[in-house]
Amino acid sequence: MLGVGESAPDFHLRDIEGHEKSLRDFTASKPTLVAFFKISCPVCQMTAPFLERLAHSNQLEVIGVSQDDAEATSEFREEYGVTFSTLLDEEERGYPASNRYGIEYVPTLFLVEPSGEISMSGTGFCKRDLESIGCRIGVPAFRPGEKVPEFRAG
Repeated sequence: MLGVGESAPDFHLRDIEGHEKSLRDFTASKPTLVAFFKISCPVCQMTAPFLERLAHSNQLEVIGVSQDDAEATSEFREEYGVTFSTLLDEEERGYPASNRYGIEYVPTLFLVEPSGEISMSGTGFCKRDLESIGCRIGVPAFRPGEKVPEFRAG
């Protein structure tokens, strides 16, 4: 898996509407949190609402990269209230983005700077990582009193 300080490979994937997008489309002007996920993953399901909160900042782009098809991914987005951009890294195409990033487990998150450098990389749910990003952009990932585990493996 790619780590902090490495260059984030660009990728070209379809979004759920069928439009081709590249990572560079998102990182051109602001940091981008790239979240690889699978809809059947319970930790991905738990993480999605917190990513959605971070997506409500004009200082950060959040994109999901689903390892499922468009129909299933659309249902996931509706069920978990996801409105941030979601791209499809499908099995029928050989999971091109997941393979370039060395994804073994989901969720896996990468914070990619406009320079293309990865400044944060992690697998599973890590409260500290999401808090750090939230502090950076001025949007809390967690609400006061909310019971959230420190870490949950993917």
